[in-house]
This record gives sequence, structure tokens and C-alpha cells, in this order.
Amino acid sequence: MAIETMNDDAILPAAFARVSGEIDAFFDTLLAVPDDGRAQLYRAMRHAAIGGGKRLRPLLVSAACALFNVDRERAIRVGAAIECIHVYSLIHDDMPCMDDDDMRRGKPTVHRAFDEATAVLAGDSLHALAFEVLADPATHPDPYVQVELIAELARASGPIGMAGGQMMDLAAETAGDTFDLAAVTRLQQLKTGALIGFCLEAGAIMGRVRPEGRTGLRGYAHDIGLAFQIVDDLLDAEGDAAAVGKAVGKDASAGKATFVSLMGVARARAQAAMLVDQAVQHLHAFGAEADLLRAIARFVLERDR
Repeated sequence: MAIETMNDDAILPAAFARVSGEIDAFFDTLLAVPDDGRAQLYRAMRHAAIGGGKRLRPLLVSAACALFNVDRERAIRVGAAIECIHVYSLIHDDMPCMDDDDMRRGKPTVHRAFDEATAVLAGDSLHALAFEVLADPATHPDPYVQVELIAELARASGPIGMAGGQMMDLAAETAGDTFDLAAVTRLQQLKTGALIGFCLEAGAIMGRVRPEGRTGLRGYAHDIGLAFQIVDDLLDAEGDAAAVGKAVGKDASAGKATFVSLMGVARARAQAAMLVDQAVQHLHAFGAEADLLRAIARFVLERDR
């Protein structure tokens, strides 16, 4: 039976605008610039964290929390925590020792706008703030929920998650033909998929859903995580730098193994579409309350940045 859903145009723009405003307002308060020697550090954190991002991860957290009627303010706090981790990773990823990028989200990267030492400290500080936010009773009064959120985010961002995937990504630049499709898939499940997985897991944790009741959300997260990275690879191969907000064509220049280099453009695009269809099917147990998650899945496929 077909699932009745709202038109994506009716829900996505407003949802993105709302969560972006809420996240920016949260960071504006959290990162108020002090009148002491830390001022430049805070200005650098604000430069990276406020404005310009898609806010996809906070939107996923918010949408997942809404399935279980979690308080909106608490959901936004969890969304801000995951955004702290995401932004810290971008700051470090852009540095000369990693991808050496000059632009991010349509503005100079932090090490260009400030300096490398400040960029390192800004990333470190955002990483620490993520866990401080999750440990605050304002996020959830139950310490068991706090601990589960902290543990899941630590796993998703560490060596068995994002950081491990980033290390594999660096290795991909020199691995050549030995880095096959299975290895690239594993890399992206860690580098991109782990944090996206946390977004859905966090909604279930906040809603006090037992682990055995999270299967559909985990399947959804797995599939859109891979689809997201395939589209990222397509944008790097075919996208416009002005729309994407960063340099494109870098993967091919570096000889890096990607979904596009291994599958070709047409097959990669078809694979992403199949994954998005699967992701939507994982939500079959939910009704209209999951329309936003369904719309997000389709957005992952159609985005241009």
C-alpha cells in the first residue's frame, strides 16, 4: 500500500529554516565572545558554527525526536551537540595537514580567516562542548539518557566512527587500485554514516525507545548515510563550486577512490536513488509523523550542495 505523504515543497523549506534559526540562536548564546584573551577563539568558533550550513543533522535529530513527542527545545539541544561535532570535523578537515581547503560553506575556512593554531583550538573546543551540552540536565533530566547520548555520540565520532573513516579517507588517496568498492563503502559508513546514524538513534534515546524498537530508524540512517556520500561524490565530480560552497573536482585530482570513480556517474546516481527508496521503506511502521524524514531522504538525493 502506498504511503500518503505531504509534498516535500510544503514541509522541507520551512523545516530547514526553522531548525537553522534555532541552531544559530543556540550558538549565538553559547558562544558569546568573552572580554578576555579567549575572544579570538570564540570568534573563530562563531565563524564556523553560525550560518551557512545545511543543518541536515540537527534537522534529522529534530524529525526523529518528533516521532516520539520529545520536547522541541531538548531536541534542538541534541541537534546542536551533533552540529558541534560536525563543525569541529570540518574545521580540522579543511586544514593544510588534511584536505587543505580555502572555502567552506561559502566563506573562508577557519584557518584562513584566523590562523592554524586558532583553528585547532576552535575545533577542539567545539568537540568538548558537544558532550557538555548532552550532559546538561536541560537536554534531559534523566542521567541514564544523558549517558546513553554521550556514549553513542562518542562512538559515532571516534575511531570506530567519523575519525576512523577520515583516516581511511586519507589512506584512500594513496591506496590506488587496492581500495575497492567494499572499502569505500566501509569508509563512508564510518566517516559520514556514523554521525547520521547517531541523529536517528538520539531521537529514539530521547523518546525512551528500547534498542529492539530502533531497527527501522537504523535502517533508514544507514541508507541515507550512504546515499548522502554518493551524492557528495557526484557533486565533487559534477557540481558547481559556487553552489556547493567549497572547491570541487578535488577527489579526481588527488586520484582518490570514490563511489563515482569506482561505479561511474550513472551507476552511482542509480545506487543513490535505490538507497533513498529503501530508506523511505524503513519508515513503513510510521504514518504522517514521519513525513519530514521521508522528505529529508528525497532531499539527500536531489541536493546541489
